[in-house]
Amino acid sequence: MSAVPEWFAGKARWSGFEIAFWCALAGAYFLPNIDIALLSQIFIWGLFAMSLDLLLGYRGIASLGHAAFFGAGAYCAGFLGKYGWGEPVSGLLISMLPAAALGWLTGKLVQRVSGVALLMVTLGLNLILFDFVQRSTALTGGDDGLQGIAVDPLLGLFRFDIFGRTAYWYSLGALFALFVFLRAFVHSPFGLALTGSRENARRMIMLGSPVEGDISIVFAVSAAAAAAAGALLTQTTQFVSPATLSFQRSADVLVMLIIGGAGRLYGGLIGALIFLVMKDWLAALSPVYWYFWIGLLLVLVVSFFRKGVLPSLETGMRGLIARLGKARGGGPPA
Repeated sequence: MSAVPEWFAGKARWSGFEIAFWCALAGAYFLPNIDIALLSQIFIWGLFAMSLDLLLGYRGIASLGHAAFFGAGAYCAGFLGKYGWGEPVSGLLISMLPAAALGWLTGKLVQRVSGVALLMVTLGLNLILFDFVQRSTALTGGDDGLQGIAVDPLLGLFRFDIFGRTAYWYSLGALFALFVFLRAFVHSPFGLALTGSRENARRMIMLGSPVEGDISIVFAVSAAAAAAAGALLTQTTQFVSPATLSFQRSADVLVMLIIGGAGRLYGGLIGALIFLVMKDWLAALSPVYWYFWIGLLLVLVVSFFRKGVLPSLETGMRGLIARLGKARGGGPPA
């Protein structure tokens, strides 16, 4: 029986690669000529991709409308900033609550829905919210966006400047804090039950796992994380528009997750990094046709890295280490 707690303790330990990864993100700020505005966007989109990974990678629920939760958090933060609540950290936490409630209700709605019907439900929710925001010009500003958003200095000391210095550390700090929570969530017994339901829902039902109830919980957690990403975007740019709720945003985050690799929290981060760096580079080369090359990149990743870049690299590294170990042991390399 002692093997079970030891296994969970092993999953909870941080590897050297993880520590090095986060130290590299913090140290990137000090590199010469680094685009810290782009890196801040990568942190925000990485969090958004991780939120979708909870549904797709860990529970096996595909969604074409995840931008609904992203946009809900963005507009909540915008309304708070516009009407006098400019403190960023508490505003971020408050913005997560309505999206979490919306996610929980969505989970209740789709408990007995699967396949194409599930995709249509999530897409329909996204389109309803997008149309509402776009048409409610008196409330949201419509296509012109929500005006007059004010955000107080972070911790009362650090103002959000046009260079993005405060935004960088604020986005990175929020990303790391939520990553720690999500990492503990997916490595918990509940997180393992989610993965079991993804692999074989009938077997999990026979084991007594509340499969349908799990959907509502994971939707709520995923929606809250997506809302945090949306709120971060609003607070660091002090602007929000209906584009945060567009289908294009849902499609982009899905592409990021496929590129990085679903079922790995770091996959969303790696996918956001690759997507946004490629987008920035390709848009500079071809402002009109850059999305063609993104599509080509997606085709190549799906063709040669079927599970995504990160899982494929992990598999390759394990194989290489195994061959080196056999070679050092005197046996023939595999």
